[in-house]
Amino acid sequence: MAISTPIARAPFAADPLASRGRRFAEPESRSRNDFRRDCDRVIHSAAFRRLAHKTQVFVYHEGDHYRTRLTHTLEVVQIARSLARALGLDEDLAECLALAHDLGHSPFGHAGERALDACVKEFGGFDHNAQALRIVTDLERRYARFDGLNLTWETLEGLVKHNGPLLTQDGQPTARYAACGVPGPILSYDRAQPLDLSSYASAEAQVAAIADDIAYDAHDIDDGLRADLFTLDDIAGVPLIGAIVAEIDAQTPRLDAPRRVHELVRRLITRMIEEVTSESLRRLAALMPQSAADIRRAREPVIAFSPAMATADKAIKGFLYPHMYRSTRVMLVMGEAEQVVRDFYAHFAAHPGDLPAEWGEGLSDEATRARRIADYIAGMTDRYALIEHARLFPSTPELR
Repeated sequence: MAISTPIARAPFAADPLASRGRRFAEPESRSRNDFRRDCDRVIHSAAFRRLAHKTQVFVYHEGDHYRTRLTHTLEVVQIARSLARALGLDEDLAECLALAHDLGHSPFGHAGERALDACVKEFGGFDHNAQALRIVTDLERRYARFDGLNLTWETLEGLVKHNGPLLTQDGQPTARYAACGVPGPILSYDRAQPLDLSSYASAEAQVAAIADDIAYDAHDIDDGLRADLFTLDDIAGVPLIGAIVAEIDAQTPRLDAPRRVHELVRRLITRMIEEVTSESLRRLAALMPQSAADIRRAREPVIAFSPAMATADKAIKGFLYPHMYRSTRVMLVMGEAEQVVRDFYAHFAAHPGDLPAEWGEGLSDEATRARRIADYIAGMTDRYALIEHARLFPSTPELR
């Protein structure tokens, strides 16, 4: 049996021994490096546990085998570690960023985020990346000497910038934030501990971001097929998927349907990881970075799909968008879920005394109250949200 040769640590990998440190100084651990400690802190956080009951695409009670935010996160972790290992990067930092990337999501997936963003639009809106930063720097209350988890600078930077810089070199919002500006919570934290918002993040953060894309493509195909939103023949019209299905059928004729789907998902993940590895090595060879700082100063991401795989990724998402995310079934449930979030916000804005005691303290002005209500709603799981809605309102949708 062939065993792959371990890849030597790259000179541009993030180094826990050279970390820019934590906002609040702490004694070093005798058994774990700083990035490993960050992983463990995320795993033991309340926000991480709540991911088990938060929607990925399907609400938790629609079926036991659909992805939740937690199972999606664990799948992203596996892909991120595979890529980090292949590229000689720091696996602990890549794992930590994959573990934390969805901490800021509200209940009911992107539908909940859309509703919450609309509710607090005049107070800076709601952005799940900004909320993840708030969780790990403020809202988790576990330590005696500070709020948040006191993670390393490299982890905070990666949480905020894994999709690329937020500001241009002259301090203007990048295209992604041109319309609404960089979220206020990110700018506020950046004033206390600068995160270099105009540069790229580490290669490990870029790995976590593209691992998220790979997991979405592969596992949303699996969930969509399980939900009968489309058939394997339907999605085989996407060129890459069709080629993999043809390969499976040629190698293993008469394979039963569940194994056929699993083979598709498995081979798609493998192919995407291999393509990202090849393209990233090509970009790194051209850049010749000698440090993590060189990665941050680069003019483009160093971790990326090849042009052919980028086209395939776009085609897969182009299929899933109308057939799954915007399907009549999903849109009906998500429309009702948005109303649940709007109901909560309107109620607590009118009756802040109904907030739990720890959330209702110090509401000195309207903006503070709006942000606190958004924090409370965003922290809800799907299950808790439906139970609380039934307690506060005469009618609650089943979301089925």
